Amino acid sequence: MSALVALRQVGKSYPSPAGPFRALAGVDLEVARGELLAIHGKSGSGKSTLLNLIGGIDRPTEGQVLVAGTAVHEASEARLARWRGRHVGIVFQFFQLLPTLTAVENVMLPMDFAGERPPRERRPHALELLARVGVADQADKLPRALSGGQQQRVAIARSLANDPAVVLADEPTGNLDSATARSVLELFGALKPRGVTVVLATHEREVSGLVDRRVELVDGRVQSA
Repeated sequence: MSALVALRQVGKSYPSPAGPFRALAGVDLEVARGELLAIHGKSGSGKSTLLNLIGGIDRPTEGQVLVAGTAVHEASEARLARWRGRHVGIVFQFFQLLPTLTAVENVMLPMDFAGERPPRERRPHALELLARVGVADQADKLPRALSGGQQQRVAIARSLANDPAVVLADEPTGNLDSATARSVLELFGALKPRGVTVVLATHEREVSGLVDRRVELVDGRVQSA
Protein backbone atom coordinates (compact mmCIF):
# COMPACT_ATOMS: atom_id res chain seq x y z
CA MET A 1 0.00 0.00 0.00
CA SER A 2 1.35 3.44 -0.92
CA ALA A 3 1.25 6.36 1.49
CA LEU A 4 -1.82 8.52 0.96
CA VAL A 5 -0.96 10.94 3.78
CA ALA A 6 2.56 12.15 4.58
CA LEU A 7 3.57 14.69 7.22
CA ARG A 8 7.20 15.76 7.19
CA GLN A 9 8.68 17.64 10.14
CA VAL A 10 5.33 19.31 10.77
CA GLY A 11 5.01 21.88 13.53
CA LYS A 12 2.14 24.12 14.53
CA SER A 13 2.23 27.08 16.91
CA TYR A 14 -0.56 29.41 17.99
CA PRO A 15 -0.14 32.89 19.50
CA SER A 16 -1.10 33.31 23.14
CA PRO A 17 -0.71 36.07 25.77
CA ALA A 18 2.18 34.10 27.25
CA GLY A 19 3.90 33.69 23.87
CA PRO A 20 3.63 31.08 21.08
CA PHE A 21 1.91 27.85 22.11
CA ARG A 22 3.45 24.81 20.43
CA ALA A 23 0.62 22.40 19.53
CA LEU A 24 2.71 20.10 17.31
CA ALA A 25 6.48 19.73 16.99
CA GLY A 26 8.53 17.81 14.42
CA VAL A 27 5.80 15.36 13.45
CA ASP A 28 6.79 12.78 10.83
CA LEU A 29 3.96 10.45 9.88
CA GLU A 30 2.81 8.38 6.91
CA VAL A 31 -0.59 6.77 6.51
CA ALA A 32 -1.04 4.08 3.88
CA ARG A 33 -3.86 4.01 1.38
CA GLY A 34 -6.69 1.99 2.91
CA GLU A 35 -5.22 2.12 6.44
CA LEU A 36 -7.29 2.70 9.57
CA LEU A 37 -5.07 4.73 11.90
CA ALA A 38 -5.92 5.89 15.41
CA ILE A 39 -4.27 9.03 16.79
CA HIS A 40 -4.33 8.50 20.53
CA GLY A 41 -3.62 11.06 23.22
CA LYS A 42 -4.96 13.08 26.10
CA SER A 43 -6.92 16.29 25.69
CA GLY A 44 -4.56 18.99 24.48
CA SER A 45 -2.01 16.56 23.04
CA GLY A 46 -2.47 17.88 19.49
CA LYS A 47 -4.85 15.28 18.02
CA SER A 48 -7.41 17.72 16.62
CA THR A 49 -4.66 20.01 15.33
CA LEU A 50 -3.14 17.09 13.45
CA LEU A 51 -6.47 16.23 11.82
CA ASN A 52 -7.05 19.87 10.89
CA LEU A 53 -3.68 20.03 9.17
CA ILE A 54 -4.34 16.83 7.20
CA GLY A 55 -7.73 18.17 6.13
CA GLY A 56 -6.40 21.58 5.13
CA ILE A 57 -8.60 23.27 7.72
CA ASP A 58 -5.46 24.74 9.28
CA ARG A 59 -1.92 25.26 8.02
CA PRO A 60 1.36 24.15 9.60
CA THR A 61 3.79 26.71 10.96
CA GLU A 62 6.54 24.62 9.43
CA GLY A 63 6.90 21.35 7.54
CA GLN A 64 4.98 19.68 4.72
CA VAL A 65 1.54 18.05 4.58
CA LEU A 66 0.91 15.90 1.50
CA VAL A 67 -2.46 14.22 0.98
CA ALA A 68 -3.61 12.31 -2.11
CA GLY A 69 -0.93 13.96 -4.22
CA THR A 70 -1.73 17.49 -3.04
CA ALA A 71 0.72 19.71 -1.14
CA VAL A 72 -1.88 20.88 1.36
CA HIS A 73 0.53 23.20 3.18
CA GLU A 74 1.03 25.44 0.15
CA ALA A 75 -2.34 25.36 -1.63
CA SER A 76 -4.48 28.50 -1.83
CA GLU A 77 -7.65 28.75 0.27
CA ALA A 78 -9.84 28.54 -2.83
CA ARG A 79 -8.06 25.44 -4.07
CA LEU A 80 -8.18 23.86 -0.62
CA ALA A 81 -11.94 24.37 -0.39
CA ARG A 82 -12.48 22.60 -3.72
CA TRP A 83 -9.96 19.87 -2.90
CA ARG A 84 -11.43 19.21 0.55
CA GLY A 85 -14.95 18.86 -0.87
CA ARG A 86 -13.76 16.22 -3.32
CA HIS A 87 -11.14 14.27 -1.38
CA VAL A 88 -11.75 14.60 2.37
CA GLY A 89 -14.66 13.44 4.51
CA ILE A 90 -14.97 14.72 8.08
CA VAL A 91 -16.82 13.11 11.00
CA PHE A 92 -17.30 15.26 14.10
CA GLN A 93 -17.73 14.16 17.70
CA PHE A 94 -20.99 16.07 18.06
CA PHE A 95 -22.33 14.91 14.67
CA GLN A 96 -23.07 18.47 13.44
CA LEU A 97 -26.05 17.42 11.35
CA LEU A 98 -28.21 20.32 10.22
CA PRO A 99 -31.32 20.09 12.41
CA THR A 100 -33.78 21.29 9.74
CA LEU A 101 -32.69 18.71 7.16
CA THR A 102 -33.63 15.03 7.16
CA ALA A 103 -30.96 12.36 7.37
CA VAL A 104 -30.91 11.84 3.60
CA GLU A 105 -30.82 15.59 2.97
CA ASN A 106 -27.84 15.93 5.32
CA VAL A 107 -26.00 13.27 3.30
CA MET A 108 -26.92 14.96 0.01
CA LEU A 109 -25.60 18.35 1.15
CA PRO A 110 -21.89 17.76 0.36
CA MET A 111 -22.91 16.55 -3.10
CA ASP A 112 -24.84 19.78 -3.65
CA PHE A 113 -21.81 21.85 -2.63
CA ALA A 114 -19.31 19.88 -4.73
CA GLY A 115 -21.57 19.73 -7.78
CA GLU A 116 -19.74 16.69 -9.18
CA ARG A 117 -22.71 14.30 -9.19
CA PRO A 118 -25.82 15.00 -11.33
CA PRO A 119 -28.80 16.14 -9.20
CA ARG A 120 -30.91 13.12 -10.16
CA GLU A 121 -28.24 10.78 -8.73
CA ARG A 122 -27.78 12.49 -5.38
CA ARG A 123 -30.72 11.12 -3.40
CA PRO A 124 -30.22 7.51 -4.64
CA HIS A 125 -26.52 7.74 -3.73
CA ALA A 126 -27.36 9.18 -0.30
CA LEU A 127 -29.84 6.36 0.32
CA GLU A 128 -27.20 3.82 -0.70
CA LEU A 129 -24.76 5.33 1.81
CA LEU A 130 -27.35 5.31 4.58
CA ALA A 131 -28.03 1.66 3.81
CA ARG A 132 -24.30 0.94 3.98
CA VAL A 133 -24.15 2.30 7.54
CA GLY A 134 -27.42 0.61 8.56
CA VAL A 135 -29.83 3.53 8.87
CA ALA A 136 -31.66 3.60 5.52
CA ASP A 137 -34.95 3.26 7.42
CA GLN A 138 -34.23 6.60 9.12
CA ALA A 139 -33.67 8.50 5.84
CA ASP A 140 -36.62 10.88 6.09
CA LYS A 141 -36.36 11.64 9.80
CA LEU A 142 -34.89 14.81 11.28
CA PRO A 143 -31.78 14.45 13.48
CA ARG A 144 -33.74 15.09 16.68
CA ALA A 145 -35.71 11.89 16.04
CA LEU A 146 -32.53 9.79 15.90
CA SER A 147 -30.42 8.28 18.67
CA GLY A 148 -26.82 9.36 19.14
CA GLY A 149 -25.56 6.24 17.41
CA GLN A 150 -27.92 6.75 14.48
CA GLN A 151 -26.84 10.38 14.13
CA GLN A 152 -23.19 9.35 14.06
CA ARG A 153 -23.97 6.77 11.36
CA VAL A 154 -25.65 9.49 9.30
CA ALA A 155 -22.57 11.68 9.85
CA ILE A 156 -20.34 8.85 8.57
CA ALA A 157 -22.58 8.44 5.51
CA ARG A 158 -22.34 12.20 4.92
CA SER A 159 -18.53 12.05 5.11
CA LEU A 160 -18.59 9.49 2.26
CA ALA A 161 -20.92 11.50 0.03
CA ASN A 162 -18.26 12.54 -2.50
CA ASP A 163 -16.28 9.28 -2.40
CA PRO A 164 -13.31 10.80 -0.51
CA ALA A 165 -9.85 9.28 -0.46
CA VAL A 166 -9.48 10.02 3.26
CA VAL A 167 -11.92 10.30 6.15
CA LEU A 168 -10.94 12.23 9.28
CA ALA A 169 -12.86 11.50 12.47
CA ASP A 170 -12.37 13.63 15.59
CA GLU A 171 -13.41 11.70 18.73
CA PRO A 172 -16.22 10.00 16.75
CA THR A 173 -17.25 7.76 19.64
CA GLY A 174 -16.86 10.23 22.50
CA ASN A 175 -20.61 10.64 23.06
CA LEU A 176 -21.64 7.03 22.50
CA ASP A 177 -22.03 4.06 24.82
CA SER A 178 -19.42 1.33 24.47
CA ALA A 179 -21.50 -1.05 22.33
CA THR A 180 -22.52 1.69 19.91
CA ALA A 181 -18.97 3.03 19.84
CA ARG A 182 -17.65 -0.37 18.84
CA SER A 183 -20.20 -0.69 16.03
CA VAL A 184 -19.22 2.78 14.75
CA LEU A 185 -15.53 1.81 14.75
CA GLU A 186 -16.41 -1.38 12.86
CA LEU A 187 -18.10 0.80 10.23
CA PHE A 188 -14.81 2.62 9.69
CA GLY A 189 -13.07 -0.74 9.35
CA ALA A 190 -15.56 -1.75 6.67
CA LEU A 191 -14.28 1.11 4.49
CA LYS A 192 -10.88 -0.58 4.05
CA PRO A 193 -11.87 -2.86 1.14
CA ARG A 194 -12.99 0.26 -0.71
CA GLY A 195 -9.53 1.79 -0.37
CA VAL A 196 -10.64 4.60 1.95
CA THR A 197 -8.00 5.81 4.41
CA VAL A 198 -9.38 6.63 7.85
CA VAL A 199 -7.56 8.69 10.48
CA LEU A 200 -9.38 9.01 13.77
CA ALA A 201 -8.43 10.97 16.87
CA THR A 202 -9.39 9.41 20.17
CA HIS A 203 -8.45 9.28 23.82
CA GLU A 204 -9.99 5.80 24.12
CA ARG A 205 -7.50 2.95 24.44
CA GLU A 206 -10.04 0.26 23.57
CA VAL A 207 -9.66 0.88 19.83
CA SER A 208 -6.47 -1.19 19.51
CA GLY A 209 -8.12 -4.36 18.23
CA LEU A 210 -10.22 -2.42 15.71
CA VAL A 211 -7.54 -0.36 13.96
CA ASP A 212 -4.50 -1.23 11.85
CA ARG A 213 -2.13 0.99 13.81
CA ARG A 214 -2.11 3.47 16.66
CA VAL A 215 0.03 6.58 17.04
CA GLU A 216 0.54 8.16 20.44
CA LEU A 217 0.74 11.95 20.71
CA VAL A 218 2.22 13.45 23.86
CA ASP A 219 2.56 17.24 24.07
CA GLY A 220 2.43 17.54 20.30
CA ARG A 221 5.09 14.92 19.59
CA VAL A 222 4.72 11.41 18.16
CA GLN A 223 5.82 8.88 20.76
CA SER A 224 5.10 5.68 18.84
CA ALA A 225 3.99 4.73 15.35
